[in-house]
Amino acid sequence: MRGSVTSASYLLLLVLHHSFYVIKTIFGPIIYPFGASSNHRIRTRTFVPEHRGRTAALLLIFALVTFLIILSSNNNEEPFNYKDLKIKHQNPPNIRKWGLQDGYIGVTGNKTLHNKCNSCVLVTSSSHLLHTGLGHTIDQSECVIRMNDAPITSYEKDVGNKTTFRVVAHSSVYRVLRRPQEFLSRAPGQTLIFWGPAIKMQQNSKTNLYHIIQRASSAFPSVSAFVLSPRNMARFDDLFRTETGRDRQKSHSWLSTGWFTMVIAVELCNKVHVYGMVPPDYCSNRQHKMPYHYYEPRGPDECTTYIQNERGRRGNHHRFITEKLVFARWASVYNISFSHPEWFQEPDN
Repeated sequence: MRGSVTSASYLLLLVLHHSFYVIKTIFGPIIYPFGASSNHRIRTRTFVPEHRGRTAALLLIFALVTFLIILSSNNNEEPFNYKDLKIKHQNPPNIRKWGLQDGYIGVTGNKTLHNKCNSCVLVTSSSHLLHTGLGHTIDQSECVIRMNDAPITSYEKDVGNKTTFRVVAHSSVYRVLRRPQEFLSRAPGQTLIFWGPAIKMQQNSKTNLYHIIQRASSAFPSVSAFVLSPRNMARFDDLFRTETGRDRQKSHSWLSTGWFTMVIAVELCNKVHVYGMVPPDYCSNRQHKMPYHYYEPRGPDECTTYIQNERGRRGNHHRFITEKLVFARWASVYNISFSHPEWFQEPDN
């Protein structure tokens, strides 16, 4: 920690030095109007123009903000000890007994989600999938599950072409629907499952999100669309509390799309293989930085994202590492396996 603060402080000094240099450049001719003259006997009183004062203030604010960003970045570079996370040890509930009929609401018609697969692969959005050449293997699977707006085009060699289910968060609805060629017409016969708070996702909600999904579903009748029922959303919250001992709302936690997708996969599939999800202890000993998404090579670093969310206490945050600890416990119960990277054993906690 001390080394991180020291390096951050050093960088702050550099920023301040350059800021004061700019300030001096701005004010020098006014504060010292005779600085270049040999006659120093006569001096006049001068005033700093208002706009230059604002410039100086903004430069100082910029320096301080830069320092805070650097300090935060350095703190998140520290190894993360996942064993510090305390979650409950117990036998997981039988998610497969939840039932599909009352958990998913058909957006058009009276459709019922009754698709069941013996074997599924869950293709994450992780950059660990790049250069794996897994596309053919994924396409040979009985059912393929994808998440949010993770694209296929240009990544077929590594992530495949086939899509059976796509689980979409309310925050990703627009990103999915504004690219129908990629996410709707490309995989006829697929099922889209949307999740989100009732205020946004139900037919009588004040927002038009549900109706937008409904119109898109009508325009692409070969695609089935469902939203999670309020009862099912409550189940996901209860499951998080049961498995972690934390109340989602009181702990300021947002459940991730990965959490919803894993539970849905267990409901729909007798066996699940997950590609690209890192184990819970990964960020304690990672070798190098990796982008968070395979389709955003210049996006945020995955471990920085995980650790910032796990440590966050103000505002709402995903608890990615806590969720992965739960998934590790579920592996033997629900016949879940992981690769790229492989999970060798359930971490001790």
